[in-house]
Amino acid sequence: MPIGKAQIEALIPHAGAICLLDAVTEWDEEAIVCVANSHRDPANPLRRQGQLAAIHAFEYGAQAAAVHGGLCAQTTGRTASPGYLAALRDARWFVADLDSIAAPLLVTARQLLNEAGRCIYAIRVSVGERLLAEARIVVVPQPPRFSCPSVDEASEIRTGVGSS
Repeated sequence: MPIGKAQIEALIPHAGAICLLDAVTEWDEEAIVCVANSHRDPANPLRRQGQLAAIHAFEYGAQAAAVHGGLCAQTTGRTASPGYLAALRDARWFVADLDSIAAPLLVTARQLLNEAGRCIYAIRVSVGERLLAEARIVVVPQPPRFSCPSVDEASEIRTGVGSS
């Protein structure tokens, strides 16, 4: 049974128009296959001057990898930790833009490595047998957030003297 957009949005930090994927058609612990139609949407938030450049195919692939991570975590009763797209390697695209593609996009992400929360995925965006873009992406865990000290706390830190 396919996984729909609402379930996808629950797995990744993208919702509404910036959630580019429509459905997951298949997945296992190694890979995921998704379908997207948002490349034809005039309101796609990645469009610039009415066009959706082919380089944005890599965002589609990164979202597929994020969904894969979320689904894999769910199978073990966990929630996937937030991560960052840290690198794009061996990126190749074979079209100028995506908005001129009439058919739905097939977006695949195959996990090549998962070690201590760091992942490498091979991503591909295609239409049927026609390859539109491919790359490898590196995803790293989001570092812990640190809050900035207040003005009084910063003064204490500098002087070593409390404000009381």
